[in-house]
Amino acid sequence: MKLYTFFRSSAAFRMRIAMNVKGLAYDPVIVSLPKMEHREAEFAAVNPQRLVPTLVDGDEVLIQSMATIEYLDETHPEPPVLPKSPEARAYVRAMSQIIGCEIHPLNNIRVLKYLENELGQDEAARNAWYAHWVSEGFIAFEALLGERGLAGRFCHGDQVSMADICLVPQVFNAQRFNCPTGDYPRLKAIFENCMKLQPFIDAGPDAQPDKV
Repeated sequence: MKLYTFFRSSAAFRMRIAMNVKGLAYDPVIVSLPKMEHREAEFAAVNPQRLVPTLVDGDEVLIQSMATIEYLDETHPEPPVLPKSPEARAYVRAMSQIIGCEIHPLNNIRVLKYLENELGQDEAARNAWYAHWVSEGFIAFEALLGERGLAGRFCHGDQVSMADICLVPQVFNAQRFNCPTGDYPRLKAIFENCMKLQPFIDAGPDAQPDKV
């Protein structure tokens, strides 16, 4: 397998965690976002959306991190990152999508640069935007962890799921932008439990060959 990745991309971080949890070896192909390598024709020929991560598995080219994580769960089912029951699977997917569909797209580097370069917002306004959407998502995430009663050491019981895989990179980004996490004790505890596990540690930005 070949994974197109960038050390600071949270979506690529998700994929690295998932690959590690599954025990799947891959060759990293570094795509530098600051150098705009994702906009080059060579990468566009691989992924027309021109985003990382992109996973090449034989003849298959997989895009969009959560769709690709589900692909991995179907093609390499052990250990599973989605639970068996439809109700539990819906819960894990929903928690994952709070991160992947509600927080991350609004705070993606493309959006932040558009706020600055096209809409003339300064750094303070950009950071306020970032913190607002992190807070909106984390408040809901924290409440659901308590209300549903399905959380344990991780978002769903005591087994790592796709929800944890999505949560950890978002917490990393929140910390990077100095967003407080003290109001989310359940979420924070799950993050800390995840970061005791080698698959998460090895997937972290600081452990990547392109870390600068």
